[in-house]
Amino acid sequence: MNPILKNSLIFIGSIILGVLANSAIVTISPFFMHLPEGVDVKNIKSIADIISLYEPKHFIMPYLAHAIGTFLAAYFVSFAVNHQFKLAMLCGVLFLIGGILAVRMIPNSPMWFNILDLVTAYVPMAWIGYKLGFKA
Repeated sequence: MNPILKNSLIFIGSIILGVLANSAIVTISPFFMHLPEGVDVKNIKSIADIISLYEPKHFIMPYLAHAIGTFLAAYFVSFAVNHQFKLAMLCGVLFLIGGILAVRMIPNSPMWFNILDLVTAYVPMAWIGYKLGFKA
């Protein structure tokens, strides 16, 4: 198979896997952490309306969703034919852009969480995923 095509398919598959992992963790989070009454984790407006009722513990699962989704995407993209590091960092940057968009859609989320999430859950997790997945 052509290396460019193979890299492209691995990259797209890795992004899809990361997004699915992120969504799955967010979806199952109410089973592990009781959320404030009335919040629907699948509805960004619902989250934005209720986020002022969130306690620090309620941010654990969203953080894990962002970090694990990014990590998995970078880990699996490291199996590309070449340019593994660039592709892993691109995964991190794309997930970071998604995180920035989420911060913009939930403007009243706590600044401490926004900073923690944007600084540690995306590019650093992509680097760790690459390091653990890359076989020189």
